[in-house]
Amino acid sequence: MVPTHVAIFVATDAVDLRAGFERLAGMVLETLREDPRSGSVYLFTNRRRTHLKALFFDRSGYCVLYKRLDRGTFPMPTVIAPGSSRTQISSTELTLILEGLLPLRGARKADQGPEVTRTVDDVKIDTKEKDRILH
Repeated sequence: MVPTHVAIFVATDAVDLRAGFERLAGMVLETLREDPRSGSVYLFTNRRRTHLKALFFDRSGYCVLYKRLDRGTFPMPTVIAPGSSRTQISSTELTLILEGLLPLRGARKADQGPEVTRTVDDVKIDTKEKDRILH
């Protein structure tokens, strides 16, 4: 959906989504401390996270993508620096958010359980079979 080289920023605070192009661009300047004409994508949600607006500039003018969910909420990134007004996500994470899937960010390996890896040496097979698998 969005090219991988495009920066995507999510506003951490909820906003009044009745805002139009100019007001959203003003929020990008004042709150997010970014240039709304930079080509980056800026995401805003309402307090209940049932509505989402994405603002971006495409060389000829501002564009707004507006999505409202019939049920459920948009899963937003949970790893945000303290006091930050925004967080940056990848294009893959944006796709997951728009599809309603929660991106896993900042999860520690210990939280995911022990990592299980198996090598050919773990499996009892004869030497000829092992050489065939390895080569």
